[in-house]
Amino acid sequence: MTQSLINIDGRVLAAIDPSVYAASVASLAAWAATHLGAPFELLHVIARDPSIAPPDLSGNLSMDTTQVLLGELAALDEQRAKMAQAHGRELLQQLQSEVLVKSGVTATITQRHGVLVDTLLDLELATRLIVIGKRGEHADFAKGHLGSNLERVVRAVHRPVLVAAREYRPISRFLVAFDGSATTRTCIEMICASPLLRDVECHVLMVGDDTTDHRDALAWAQAQLTSAGFTPTMHLQPGSADTTIARHVDELKADLLVMGAYGHSRIRTMILGSTTTQLLRTCHIPVLLLR
Repeated sequence: MTQSLINIDGRVLAAIDPSVYAASVASLAAWAATHLGAPFELLHVIARDPSIAPPDLSGNLSMDTTQVLLGELAALDEQRAKMAQAHGRELLQQLQSEVLVKSGVTATITQRHGVLVDTLLDLELATRLIVIGKRGEHADFAKGHLGSNLERVVRAVHRPVLVAAREYRPISRFLVAFDGSATTRTCIEMICASPLLRDVECHVLMVGDDTTDHRDALAWAQAQLTSAGFTPTMHLQPGSADTTIARHVDELKADLLVMGAYGHSRIRTMILGSTTTQLLRTCHIPVLLLR
């Protein structure tokens, strides 16, 4: 086992916004930074409010009136930007103080203007792990939709992404969704190579029929984890992947689900109905997405 599978340098980067997930993201990132022995940074990216549409000034307005209105709108945009910056800075400082008190972890804070995905791509070279909430401040909670930023981030970045649930709780038991594929074998190897989940109770679930191939794949995963110091409990269950994994999360009272992320393939835009997306929507615990 080599550490080349993981980035052993860099920060834990927590992307926060003024949503109900902010405190959970910060606490989960502080936990991860502690276990990784990595620097911890809280990031707030200020984007244009999508609910504010530019007005249609076409019509019978005079040139002078149009210029006056454009000037007033520019001033209003500037005022909104200053307010968003001030509120974001206040949120960052509040979370910085909370994680120091609760976890004893010192976080640096960063605020930028722009698009979250682009900002994370700019910063990922010096980043070890990205932590983000399942939904952001503009998500539709009633319909259970994932935040649009989450799906874009997970598909774009090349670092592990830890998706925070709405409420934070300590991580004492994790479940790995394993199917024997090359992707999930890499997940097992990354878990073994990283200190993140050491001393956390480990379970591995394969969904499928009780066949020799499945038993052999589970035996391989068990051997890898055992050699890395884990004491894994292996599970082989028939059924559909999304419902069986979700049921085991509940039955085991797992605090963290580990699974493969979306691929960087030409068909990635067709994955919206995948097991990954379904479990992100339905599971009420953090999900660690590896690739």
